[in-house]
Amino acid sequence: MKKNWKHKAYAIASALTVGAMMMGGVGQAFAKTNVVKHSVKHASGPVVHLQETGSTLLWPLFQLWVPVYKHVNSKVDLTTAGTGSGVGISQASDGTVQIGASDAYMSNRLLSQHPGMLNIPMAISAQQIMYNIPGVKKGVHLHLTGNVIAQIYLGKIRYWNAPQIQSLNKGVKLPHWMIVPIHRTDGSGDTFLFTQFMTDTNAAWSNSVQYGTSVSWPAIKGALGANGNNGVVALASKTPGSIAYVGISWLNNGLSEGLGEAALQNRAGRYLLPNPGTIAAAANMMIGKTPADERTSLIYAPGANSYPIINYEYAIINEKQANPATATAVKNLLLWAISPQGGNKAVFMDKVHFLPLPASIAPLSRKQIAKIHG
Repeated sequence: MKKNWKHKAYAIASALTVGAMMMGGVGQAFAKTNVVKHSVKHASGPVVHLQETGSTLLWPLFQLWVPVYKHVNSKVDLTTAGTGSGVGISQASDGTVQIGASDAYMSNRLLSQHPGMLNIPMAISAQQIMYNIPGVKKGVHLHLTGNVIAQIYLGKIRYWNAPQIQSLNKGVKLPHWMIVPIHRTDGSGDTFLFTQFMTDTNAAWSNSVQYGTSVSWPAIKGALGANGNNGVVALASKTPGSIAYVGISWLNNGLSEGLGEAALQNRAGRYLLPNPGTIAAAANMMIGKTPADERTSLIYAPGANSYPIINYEYAIINEKQANPATATAVKNLLLWAISPQGGNKAVFMDKVHFLPLPASIAPLSRKQIAKIHG
């Protein structure tokens, strides 16, 4: 894996077509993304103020979008905040903000409580497992399985040189150092993704902790919690022995802080890092199952080249906005965000290690966006 993720800012279609050739067809669902057209009719009149809050995985992307969108549509003033997917969902649902950012889709229970909410994918992201292990050389990517990670977070594996870990990493000298599991304390889409992966790979986890944006974490001596991806990276970097799940838009931050990145075992038994090829391979196996309302999990996809923790990044929107001007502003922003000529350009996607919305899925998102009204 190329740690710096520096890709030339050529057309997304070309990049993914090359990737498909290299992977023997992987990425073909993305290859025609740049031919998708959209029509944005910008509003005239007074400035419309929009607020976005939620996912700290999506937050770096919104920070890239905001200054650019000011030039695209000067009649929209967009403010953004990374508060966790749980807050994004709740504040969009109660009307505090117009846009809730989330790595997690809303459950049937939440939708029944808040009818009229839309879950609109804007891109595809991933999550990696990072660690701070004294004595392990930089550039060594430990092999870990979902089953072993779950046992760590259940408190059944307490030291880095435990046989369950050492057997996966022959030739790597692991220290007898206590493992410090770090989890999110805020309502988090990253927690949603991580705990889904644990549920899929460990029966004890599936029967006890299960998954959600917030879960009852097992009581483990020494375990720590942090708020947001930024808080997790900061805590892990100063805590020797720690392990943490981190949204991929924070990969560079984690690596710059000296954290290691694990190669995760996928459903086919291969150990992979998240990169454009392995994320696209997983997406190709899963996106065909996307329903009309686009609420679905892409976790633990089959396929030899599929990275196991990927998902859609959602805009959580109330289809009934306060007034027509606000509705138009929200619709135009979202259409721009999912356009390969707009927010889905490689110049944005590459910086946060996301993949653009697949060409086959973009019409579903546009159809949902069309429902927004004032």
